[in-house]
Amino acid sequence: MQPGQVSWTQNIPETSMSMIRKFNLLKSSAIIDIGGGDSKLVDCLLDEGYEDITVLDISGEAIQRAKQRLGKRADVVKWMIGDITEFEPTRTYSCWHDRAAFHFLTEPAEIKKYLEIARKAITGYLVLSTFSDKGPRRCSELDVCQYAESELTEQFQNGFDKICCLREDHITPFQTKQNFLYCSFRRQSVATD
Repeated sequence: MQPGQVSWTQNIPETSMSMIRKFNLLKSSAIIDIGGGDSKLVDCLLDEGYEDITVLDISGEAIQRAKQRLGKRADVVKWMIGDITEFEPTRTYSCWHDRAAFHFLTEPAEIKKYLEIARKAITGYLVLSTFSDKGPRRCSELDVCQYAESELTEQFQNGFDKICCLREDHITPFQTKQNFLYCSFRRQSVATD
């Protein structure tokens, strides 16, 4: 599928970038975008000078489109093709970003595996965006889990402290509305200033 053919396509990931900026990360901090595919978050991170970016997506085609879009800038990004529930991180990340991947995990075993991987891999912060409890029940013909703020906070309470949550209406390329819940978290092992 082309970017304009999927409902979660976003020209400028402003809410995600705003949350990431608030973490005051060093430009050398390791950042991973889960389900990033051909999302433009990587473009924005590169534009702001971040140097250690990884994109993980299940679709090799989506990653290839992102590489083509970025041209030579794609060479400084680490690209990984794979299912998040099978991801075996060999390093840790100061920032883990996930917009619209977590809500596709509908089985308790998948959710548990994701949480285990996140706890192992994240040393700093997490930005997570899912369909809210007012959002769609299905997306691209797949079932999703909707989340209220309390439910998402509960999922991540073992290992993470919530910083903030907000809701946002996303207008799809088809001019329909999807309500997303964005939450940022701090890994509990991270000392606060």
